[in-house]
Amino acid sequence: MNVTEYKADVYYNSTTGERIHAAFPSGVVDDVNYDGSIKALLFLLNTDCAVSITEQKKIFADLLSSAVMHTDCTNARVNGESAYVYVCATPDEQKVLYFARKKKGHEGVKGTVTEDFQGILVHDHEITFYKYGNAHQECLAHVQRYLKGSMENEPSLTWHRKMRELIREMVHYRNEHADGAHLDSKIVSDFEGKYQEILEKAGEEYILHEPSPYYRDGYNLYLRMQEYKTQHLLFLHDMRVTTTNNTAERCLRDYKRKQTFAMTFRSFESIEELCQSKGVLLGVRKNNPSLYTAVKEIFNR
Repeated sequence: MNVTEYKADVYYNSTTGERIHAAFPSGVVDDVNYDGSIKALLFLLNTDCAVSITEQKKIFADLLSSAVMHTDCTNARVNGESAYVYVCATPDEQKVLYFARKKKGHEGVKGTVTEDFQGILVHDHEITFYKYGNAHQECLAHVQRYLKGSMENEPSLTWHRKMRELIREMVHYRNEHADGAHLDSKIVSDFEGKYQEILEKAGEEYILHEPSPYYRDGYNLYLRMQEYKTQHLLFLHDMRVTTTNNTAERCLRDYKRKQTFAMTFRSFESIEELCQSKGVLLGVRKNNPSLYTAVKEIFNR
């Protein structure tokens, strides 16, 4: 660390009461002034505290213009009370932003990229998100977990096992063509036919075996997969769409680690500052070999 100290004699005018001293160099305006290197170090040591608004606006614009965006929400704690953190990210995690909110639902979405997004949204089955974007893909990783839960709690049924196998087969087929090649329309049509047949089987099974009042998750999943069939199978029709919302979940895990250390934040502003920083740093890490140098350059700008 290099420290430069400036001193100046101060002259006092006993008649006017004025104090005068020689001018300090440009940029030396406080008792202690830090350049980008010190700011970057403190910023990173504190695991993100404040970042350039310009950087945030650029990421916001890039997310808004992307064809596909992942979004999700998780709980936060402020003085023991509930708050929420939303995340918006491109599939490759090159552009990510976090948003601290006091409420969930449409109030929570206000001011996030999701509010004005016009592309395809990939998310868990959060009904709120269906009011935004122009198309949707349900996270199939979640669907697989729900189907497994149904298999364990409704062993007398067969539809959940068949659907789980079908989803694996569809995802595998899609992954084989991840290089951008178009999927065979006949195969896709066959997949859709099998999907519908399994749901019809589920309907028949739930007539014979009425859902238990203690476990209705399997039945609710069947209804959901019927109503939102297009949103479960969009990945077969648009190669830009991923089959899971893992991108957003990974980003939120980064926040949750900080929440675990903090236990509860003392002010909502603390969560806001953390969220403002997380997204910018994720982008910096992706595009720069030296995180420290990149952050220092941001401060120096």
